[in-house]
Amino acid sequence: MFTLAHVSDPHLAPLPQPRLRELMSKRLTGYINWKRREHVHRPEVLAALVADLASAKPDHIAVTGDFANIALSGEFDRVAPWLAELGPPEQVTAIPGNHDAYVAGALHSLERVAGTWMRGDDGGGFPFVRRRGPVALIGLNTGLPTPWFDASGTLGEAQLGRFAAQLGQLAQAGLFRVVLIHHPPVSPRPENKRLRDSAAFLRVIAAQGAELVIHGHDHVQALVWLEGPHGTRVPSIGVPSASAAPNTEKDAAAYNLYRIAGTAGAWRCDMEMRGMRGDRTIAALKRVTLLG
Repeated sequence: MFTLAHVSDPHLAPLPQPRLRELMSKRLTGYINWKRREHVHRPEVLAALVADLASAKPDHIAVTGDFANIALSGEFDRVAPWLAELGPPEQVTAIPGNHDAYVAGALHSLERVAGTWMRGDDGGGFPFVRRRGPVALIGLNTGLPTPWFDASGTLGEAQLGRFAAQLGQLAQAGLFRVVLIHHPPVSPRPENKRLRDSAAFLRVIAAQGAELVIHGHDHVQALVWLEGPHGTRVPSIGVPSASAAPNTEKDAAAYNLYRIAGTAGAWRCDMEMRGMRGDRTIAALKRVTLLG
């Protein structure tokens, strides 16, 4: 059995004090928004979740983006130490979120400090592939600088084309394909907060299939079944922010454990969600059999 953990949207806090010139951009509205919600993303909540995750001893950990809040250089300085706390690059796979690409050049800053967690086995960039035991992790990037008041994401035709080819090759290899994407492919949020080319992504999944899609961004527990090839269904699962305090506007901090067994055509995947309750203890919140 292979155990994969999924954590997302840590929004590492507290926010470093920005310099005035750093606020002469979209960061200004982001900073104002942060001041309204800094009570939500709490370092002590994130630390408790990471400690519980460590006790679970998963074989691998996937992190689906949003390390930063407004993409300050001081925020990116924290990313590599935090990822290293989870584990070395061989045991942790990360992708960026929209907050990590908040302004022009931000994504390059993230890759400079944390790129070893965000590359494929061949050293390549997005979309990249990492093979771990029976599992293939496919890392996508939906983050790019967007206008003010826009938190949408885009994959683009080139990335989607390579992604489709990878899914086909990995299916032929008989691997359990896990797709890492920050923006959910299906979301109830407004267009300016959604994946812009979600229809194209869904067409790829319908044609090539996948065993599991995991995402962040919406900061809520979510399970949506996507159409796969030949009448199959693919679970698309989101988790709350890993630093979200309980009793705030979104779901409290949680992570998922996926226990994967079997072989191609006969996979079994059981999911356990572990998260913070109102009394700030962490416990199993839900168990679901996804496949098998």
